[in-house]
Amino acid sequence: MDEINNKFKFKVIKNFLTKEELSLLLDFTRIRHRINFESFDLQQSNNYDTKFYGDPITDSLLLQKKDLIQKEIGKALLPTYSFWRMYTHNAILKKHSDRESCEFSATVMLGSCGTKWPIFIDGVSVQLEPGEAVIYKGREFDHWREPFEGDWHSQCFLHYVDKEGPYKEFFRDKRMFWGGNI
Repeated sequence: MDEINNKFKFKVIKNFLTKEELSLLLDFTRIRHRINFESFDLQQSNNYDTKFYGDPITDSLLLQKKDLIQKEIGKALLPTYSFWRMYTHNAILKKHSDRESCEFSATVMLGSCGTKWPIFIDGVSVQLEPGEAVIYKGREFDHWREPFEGDWHSQCFLHYVDKEGPYKEFFRDKRMFWGGNI
């Protein structure tokens, strides 16, 4: 595969999810949020945002979308982990860069109450519609979101590392027990 352009910051992918994938994931995250009693992110938002690391359905998406992301950025990748989150009113995503397992990340918009909520990547506002994704270098560029003014916003994150790069030991996020045929 070709070497990724060093000036690459991010790339928006329209129709990243099929209609069926989007419907399934949105229904799943909305239902799981409603019955969640144990997995909240009180550090980022001081509210009851549902969060799940390595959920089997989003880890499956991580595997299913690897080839597409590789094609889009021109680099062979290893999957590390997925994460999904249901943000609620007043949620924020503090300005940060990611850890080693997130060399290349895709933020996938699953749906919302209709309130627009852009992600900022290196100071650039990126607005996604349901089923769209933005691929970016999570370790290199600060990214964040301003306080959310809506009721709910469902987002999935897919993380990868360069197969030949300095973080390749973070394959599977160093999880000993992990499904998937790579």
